[in-house]
Amino acid sequence: MKTLRIEWKHLDVAGDTCDRCYDTGENLAAEVKRLNRTLQAKGISVELIDTKLDDTQVPQSNIILFDGIPIEQILNIKATENYCDSCTALLGRKTYCRTVIYDGNEYEDIPAKAIRHAAYKALGITEVKKKQKGGSDCCCGGDKCC
Repeated sequence: MKTLRIEWKHLDVAGDTCDRCYDTGENLAAEVKRLNRTLQAKGISVELIDTKLDDTQVPQSNIILFDGIPIEQILNIKATENYCDSCTALLGRKTYCRTVIYDGNEYEDIPAKAIRHAAYKALGITEVKKKQKGGSDCCCGGDKCC
């Protein structure tokens, strides 16, 4: 069985992380579960590696690597940064954190759609989308499309 290793690097302060990293973590956990459910039949498993960073590594926080390659090198994503109130509260000092620009929008967390697209691209396979009622594309095939 082939394995895609997805590593998520994020700030950890006594077991807490900032709001941005928390949201990315939620998106990532849901996508890894979905990817495993979808790709298992193709002989592919997805492994999530959770790398916790300390306060000296904030610039590396909220990064996702696919088999060691950052998401922004897989997709057309630009990494930027802006002021993070949550990290500032956690660290007790003014902190600027990573944001990403994806599909023309700036996100403070890494969106689920970007995670899914990067995984498929890293694997070199095409995501199969099912047609929903009404003719729209849906990646999950359910009533509540992603």
